[in-house]
Amino acid sequence: MKILRVLLFVLSMIMTLSFDTYCNGNNQSLIPRPMLINWLDDEFILKSNSSVSSESEKLQDYFDDALRTLTGIRLISHKNNTGSEIRFILDPDFNSSNKEAYSMNISPARITISSGDETGLFRGIQTLLQLIPAEIKLKKDSDSIKIPCVKIFDEPEFSWRGLNLDCSRHFMTVDFVKRYIDILAYYKFNTLHWHLTEDQGWRIEVKKYPKLTEIGAWRKEADGSIYGGFYTQDEIREIVAYAESRFINIVPEIEMPGHSLASLAAYPENSCEGGPFEVTNVWGVHKDIYCAGRDSTFIFLQNILDEVIQLFPGKYIHIGGDEAPKDRWKECPECQARIIEKGLKNEDELQSYFITRISRYLSSKGRDIIGWDEILEGGLAPGAIVQSWRSFQGAIDAAKSGHFTISSPNSHTYLDHDPDDLDLRLAYSFNPIPNELTEDEKVFVLGSEANMWTEHAPQETIDSKLFPRLLALAEVFWSNPQSVPGKADYDEFYNRVQNTYADLTARGIKYGRETKVITPKTNFDKTKNEFTVKLVRGQKDIEIRYTTNGSAPDVNSELYVDPITVRSTANLKIAAFKNNSIISKAITLGFVYHKALGSKITFANSYDERYRAAGENALVDGVRGTNNIHDNNWQGFEGVHFEAVIDLGKAINISRVTPRFILNSNSWVFLPEQVEISLSNDSMNFTDKRSILNDVQQKNSEIVLKDFPAEFNGTTARYIKVNARSILKCPEWHPGAGYDAWLFIDEIVVE
Repeated sequence: MKILRVLLFVLSMIMTLSFDTYCNGNNQSLIPRPMLINWLDDEFILKSNSSVSSESEKLQDYFDDALRTLTGIRLISHKNNTGSEIRFILDPDFNSSNKEAYSMNISPARITISSGDETGLFRGIQTLLQLIPAEIKLKKDSDSIKIPCVKIFDEPEFSWRGLNLDCSRHFMTVDFVKRYIDILAYYKFNTLHWHLTEDQGWRIEVKKYPKLTEIGAWRKEADGSIYGGFYTQDEIREIVAYAESRFINIVPEIEMPGHSLASLAAYPENSCEGGPFEVTNVWGVHKDIYCAGRDSTFIFLQNILDEVIQLFPGKYIHIGGDEAPKDRWKECPECQARIIEKGLKNEDELQSYFITRISRYLSSKGRDIIGWDEILEGGLAPGAIVQSWRSFQGAIDAAKSGHFTISSPNSHTYLDHDPDDLDLRLAYSFNPIPNELTEDEKVFVLGSEANMWTEHAPQETIDSKLFPRLLALAEVFWSNPQSVPGKADYDEFYNRVQNTYADLTARGIKYGRETKVITPKTNFDKTKNEFTVKLVRGQKDIEIRYTTNGSAPDVNSELYVDPITVRSTANLKIAAFKNNSIISKAITLGFVYHKALGSKITFANSYDERYRAAGENALVDGVRGTNNIHDNNWQGFEGVHFEAVIDLGKAINISRVTPRFILNSNSWVFLPEQVEISLSNDSMNFTDKRSILNDVQQKNSEIVLKDFPAEFNGTTARYIKVNARSILKCPEWHPGAGYDAWLFIDEIVVE
């Protein structure tokens, strides 16, 4: 039937006198690209005297409001029509079984959007809104809009096209969530996967258990401040109703059995050890999870899910199931008794029991569960949908066992990943359907989701994290261009992305990078005693601007044209701009002239080759590291203390020695407990030892750069020894407890 519809539409386009390809110079910013499209030569002129009519009053009201918001134009009713007209037609004979399918015909006199369902009409309205030129949306006070004439038939390849929005690590306001529902609708997504509970915060009001929000919604940050927030049930109902009006289904995620510290902080009796616990400010995987041996735990979760069901009318509840360490279960008498009672082999099967028990309860309430691919371990609960994130393997295993799956491997869909690692091209190359599946097995792939985890992404950064890469996934999810050889054309898609930047700006979306936009290459010339910095562009049509006084670059800062020369201590800050909007965080290169610059340095313990920075001379090369341990300026030492000796070449007066270290506990990088610095003139006998203790709390979710300065008041010496005492192993509170800890050091500045 689908092939027949396509053939009929192609035939109608062939019969049209003016058949143009997609790249004929008309409005080329439609994303996702429609299935079939025929640009015509004429234009439809939309004015305030144009009329709109619809068999769906709510869609007519929606279009009126959306058009007025985007352009300032208010349309008249159909009965007062004196100009061109727009019609939304619910056609019972519409030739498609897909409720999201629609057709569009724009002639000089009329715009007609037809579908067999309101959902399809709504998707077609989004295409029409995209066809409005961006310059009109920027002005918002036009009285006439030219829209290209076109014929379109369109329907999605996948029934599941989602965005996973993590509001637990960083809380987002009601208005912000509603804004993203509108953004998802604009790009024809149909699912908001709303991540509401985590170790770092519980965000959903539960009437039966008020401490979940009184305690679980708030965490103490390293600086002592309190951070958090939650959604009342009335606010959730408001958001759900708003999503329904945009034909977006919300799937709540209530994490279990792991990622549950915020819940356990409020009700520790549901753990294996009984607490006490606190809502953590450290990201990662934590060992304290719900106890699987106590029936009271399941009663607690069932009561929560009863309230969740009342708030979310959709068919699906996501229960997480990922990253649940079994350490506590192995030591818990109740959990071990459950294993024996149920005849289970191990703790993996105990997790399967846990998930299956919850699944059966939700099934009795008419709901189906979704879980991350770890729920495959130990046996899959009947009817469970697997969201595959660690790779494609979870989707393959689920489909081959006859279970539906959402294919969202982190390699292609985790947009919290830096564009250096997951860029626009890689996102567009994604095919959610694994090649290993047979034709019969492929039907179990429902679709995919973009994932926006917010460990390092507060609300104000979300736009720049998601865009423009979300555009690539929007097209992948709608039309799956990689599924047919020759169908995908990245260059053509890339041109549409360039054309749509103005549209993003008009709608207030502060987009970020397509890829790694700036690669600095630094060289120090000993003869001239100067640094030269060359900046390599990685993205089209960007300007690079910089400052040398430490201030943040803006559109008025110095434009990069030729390599930059640095002849004195300076903080060079560099940023990329597109259409006068900053699209990257500023890169900071701290250049410091000091007495050890270019000196010989020897190490007692070797650095790890993965984190060698510029090599042997990196700690005395004059370039300071940023808060990114991957910026090629930090040397990393795993599970060992740091000790190095600097040979200045001759005895000089030394007033201060300052090594710098970094704390990034989420990457298992910790500050030294203590730093000792001593001096010598013979490289054998070191005296004048200075000890500097660490005074920064290691249990910290933030990245901290810390100097450990030692004062010497003009002591004469040739050799400097720096000894930093590592904590060696990740501490007990850390997700990596017992594993080797990292120590990262930057420039050792000698004055």
